[in-house]
Amino acid sequence: MMTQPKRYLITAALPYANGLKHVGHLAGAYLPADIYVRYLRAQKRDVAFVCGSDEHGTAIPIQAMKENTTPQAIIDKYHELIKQNFADLSISFDIYHRTSSPLHHETSREFFTALNNAGELETKETEQYYDEQAKTFLADRYIKGTCPNCGYESAYGDQCERCGTALSPDELINPVSTLSGQPPVKKLTTHWYLPLNRHEEFLSKWILQDHKEDWRASVVGQCKSWIDGGLQPRAVTRDLDWGIKVPVEGAEGKVLYVWFDAPIGYISATKQWAIDNGKDWTPYWNDKDTKLVHFIGKDNIVFHCIIFPVMLKLHGNILPDNVPANEFLNLEGDKMSTSRNWKLEMQDYIDDFVKKENGGPQMVDVLRYYLTQIAPESKDSEFTWKGFQDASNSELASIFGNFVNRTFVLMHKLCGGKVPPLHADVFDEKDKFAGDEIIRIKQKVESLIEDYKFRDALFEVINLARVGNKYLQEKEPWKVEKKLAEQPELQKQIDNCLHVSLQLCANLAILINPFLPNTAQKMLHMMKVVDKMLDWENAGKMKLLSVGYTLRAPEILFRKIEDDEVKAQVEKLQAGLAKATAENKAAANGAAKAEEVPVEKPAPALKAEIVYDDFAKIDLKVGTIVAAEKVEKADKLLKLSVDLGFETRTIVSGIAMHFKPEEIIDKQVVVVANLAPRKMRGIESNGMILMAEDTSGKLHFVKPENVINAGSGVS
Repeated sequence: MMTQPKRYLITAALPYANGLKHVGHLAGAYLPADIYVRYLRAQKRDVAFVCGSDEHGTAIPIQAMKENTTPQAIIDKYHELIKQNFADLSISFDIYHRTSSPLHHETSREFFTALNNAGELETKETEQYYDEQAKTFLADRYIKGTCPNCGYESAYGDQCERCGTALSPDELINPVSTLSGQPPVKKLTTHWYLPLNRHEEFLSKWILQDHKEDWRASVVGQCKSWIDGGLQPRAVTRDLDWGIKVPVEGAEGKVLYVWFDAPIGYISATKQWAIDNGKDWTPYWNDKDTKLVHFIGKDNIVFHCIIFPVMLKLHGNILPDNVPANEFLNLEGDKMSTSRNWKLEMQDYIDDFVKKENGGPQMVDVLRYYLTQIAPESKDSEFTWKGFQDASNSELASIFGNFVNRTFVLMHKLCGGKVPPLHADVFDEKDKFAGDEIIRIKQKVESLIEDYKFRDALFEVINLARVGNKYLQEKEPWKVEKKLAEQPELQKQIDNCLHVSLQLCANLAILINPFLPNTAQKMLHMMKVVDKMLDWENAGKMKLLSVGYTLRAPEILFRKIEDDEVKAQVEKLQAGLAKATAENKAAANGAAKAEEVPVEKPAPALKAEIVYDDFAKIDLKVGTIVAAEKVEKADKLLKLSVDLGFETRTIVSGIAMHFKPEEIIDKQVVVVANLAPRKMRGIESNGMILMAEDTSGKLHFVKPENVINAGSGVS
């Protein structure tokens, strides 16, 4: 049996303070972290739960430009809004800090200085785009130009928002600065880099060996892809006005790159929490008897599993014990998108459900329940308003709420509103089974939460309510009551049934507390007991409510979600999409003809679902085309020679209608390298080239953003 750590440090990804956050963010990092922390607190473990606003990087000044204000005004605005949203949805941080604080600036500069002085950073001179009129280097988002893929004239230097293609500024046609509107020039600049390539051996052992079994397969798989592809030095500084100034002489106009300073925000938040509570922060980051767990979304895996651990190791801090990253949450059949207004922000839910007359804390718990039930723990999942309604009405209200309400109603009707005694002489197998199930399910829930399987743990809690409903239905105390006039001794059977049911309710309050804390509090109120009963050590006990103790009248735990409410939300979503589409068309009219602006299309149908193990069988490698020729008597086929680093393969590909052989020499492509050989026109083809097809039917190579070594792995 593993020794329990002395203390726990739990972090949730720092959200950018450049706008409101949606329920996908809540489901990905913050709700699962809160469930885990509430469980640890119920276990009376020493735990600190830290988070805060990420307030640096280009996203902040860009949002300031959009809102015609200053970066400071933006972070002040959204920090408070996001912080309040979390509080309104019962996310119980011990501290919600911010990276604009003086303490964080000081902590980040000290961290950088320690690594730099120890020779763990290196400097390199590179060419980057520079705006001569604005006299500043340009981050990718400060450069616009024509997309080489779809011809959209307002594509950003990192992505085209029309076709979605990932870009670099060098790929843009006719790039211009968004600051001055003038074409930028290339200019040499020096930056500091974290040489990740020096630490491949450490990362390979630590992740791919030490944590191969206890980390989620998707996390290990993504890390393996990065490591197998060869890690490269990563810049830790950039030319920007907004951010933490680089603490080195001669580094004027440079700030710490946001990905470097943001995770240090966990440390500065811990420091501030310790100051506020008269504690010593150092054991939480330096004592190996501390269990550090990062809760994040899958887009943050590389930062928390590869980059930040290298930083921590070099700085002498502990490493994370686990990084239970979640996948993405989609909405009504499509990805959430701020630009397309296809989203459900936390603020919208709070306004439409929590703050309404029939809302309140119970509607907070309904959202927490549904998001946990559909948690994207192993694959992307989907929020639908019909699913939300069904989860609330058919499970929370009809199973959990129904059992608690029936128990309290019957207790008041048949036992005078007091906890009845338990009579050993009529204690039967059904009574014993219900009591045994409480113990079994408590142990199951505990094991699942410890293993970060919150969706399955919640299912077990609801299953205990199912056990209670079945037990009541089998015992039928309302029917037994009708026989009391002739057989008064049957009161003992009624007493036993209601005693067991009430003890089951008390256990439900303890087990549901990490997931639905407001529901647990309402149940405590009905039972007239204090918070101490929610201590985890009480779960599984059958003497939580004292015999003869008077309990309050039942209160409805969960109201029904009406069809009209669901209809209104779907209509609101569609109206928001239509409005955003019209606005995007209007904005595009200045740069393109209206008929060229793409209209919204329904999401394409997906092929049958596969599991991660299916995907893991596919071996994707980066290859370089070194020769190409047409296949005789085959209009569509090209015979390619592809260098995979370890060998050169012959691959026959049906792309001759889209590319001339001489055009694709030296092009990098992604190859399915372990596809069984297949003869085509008498030529044995050993692999497949991955291609993407746009709406016009034109094919495009799927390729790495930058040229990398042939043979590099892809995931």
